[in-house]
Amino acid sequence: MRSGQLLLLKCWVWLFLFVSCQQAQKQEQQPEPDPQTGNGYKVIAIKDGDTIELLKDGKPLRVRLYGVDAPEKNQDFGTKSRMYTSELAFGKYVQLVEHNLDRYGRTVGEIILPDGRNLNEELVRNGFAWHYVAYSKSKQLAQLEAEARADKRGLWAGPSPQAPWEFRNGKRKKAAAGKKQEQSDIKDAAQPGSAGRVFICDSKSASTYHVLKGCRALASCKSQVRTITSAQAADKNRHPCKVCAQ
Repeated sequence: MRSGQLLLLKCWVWLFLFVSCQQAQKQEQQPEPDPQTGNGYKVIAIKDGDTIELLKDGKPLRVRLYGVDAPEKNQDFGTKSRMYTSELAFGKYVQLVEHNLDRYGRTVGEIILPDGRNLNEELVRNGFAWHYVAYSKSKQLAQLEAEARADKRGLWAGPSPQAPWEFRNGKRKKAAAGKKQEQSDIKDAAQPGSAGRVFICDSKSASTYHVLKGCRALASCKSQVRTITSAQAADKNRHPCKVCAQ
């Protein structure tokens, strides 16, 4: 075989291998259709009871379930709700009925399971989520929640279930109160010579005072934390902590 023919043959082999690799990579990126129906999206992740991810056009699509609100991860029944959603949907090919996008850019919709059941409704029916009345007027979901409450299914078996939106609102109020207190501490802590409130570590080796009681530098104090005025701190030759007095 002449050198020119050999070179041409090598080029054809490399071209064949390149095209084959490209096709294989393209196939891996595309979602596999449901073997039975030839359509649907595969559920690839469960974020929590009311939020999942589908594989659509080769990319993850996050879906917030319409009309339901599941307990938060650090709430009672939060883990059980997520596990229930995973049991029904993870790894399965489902149908998506899109409603809209939420303020976080997530697709809001209903998920139809392979057996025809509605995932949103199943969560409420079995006591793993609330009907999210702030965003849904569904009579069906309202009826399902009423029945779950009456039969004490799932989270309704507990003495006083707390709605997730109330739980989140409580956390926001607590964070806001903490921020307000922090701003108040900064405002009240005047320069040495005034009567502003400050915090000190009651240790002989400590040489600073702190504007914020939650200062990370004060957290390492092995002695008692005392509250005094900035004027008293000045008398003790304490200087402002560089972490929290800026």
